[in-house]
Amino acid sequence: MGHCWSKFLRIFKCLYGDSKDEEELYSELTGKNVHIITTIQSWEEKLTEATRDGKILVANFSTPWSGPCRSIAPTYGELADKYPSLMFLTVDVDTLAEFSTSWEISATPTFFFIKEGRQVDKFVGADKVQLPKKIAAVAKATRV
Repeated sequence: MGHCWSKFLRIFKCLYGDSKDEEELYSELTGKNVHIITTIQSWEEKLTEATRDGKILVANFSTPWSGPCRSIAPTYGELADKYPSLMFLTVDVDTLAEFSTSWEISATPTFFFIKEGRQVDKFVGADKVQLPKKIAAVAKATRV
């Protein structure tokens, strides 16, 4: 996911006429309760907010142009609406390539579950059956 990868992605988007910015693309795909993260500052603000409010943060590291990411985005948005006790983020791995690399993202989408600033679980892939099960289990664990 280094510099070369980011450069390739920008060229790919340019070649295929993608004139929309990442936030606009994500907002078309996700629900109203999913916060789009395109800066380190917005990540830190949401992490602080989740910790302060005692919420588990669900971070979806993805790209708006990826088929698997696009296919799981509506399900992710529905889950965000269904579980307001959790905080849902989508982190753009293109815009935050270096940050995403620090999380060792090897495939998108990758979902991290973070409690009090620490990773408590991880889920990789666009499985529309297993992701809801994982999120339901995490939400249930927060009520205990």
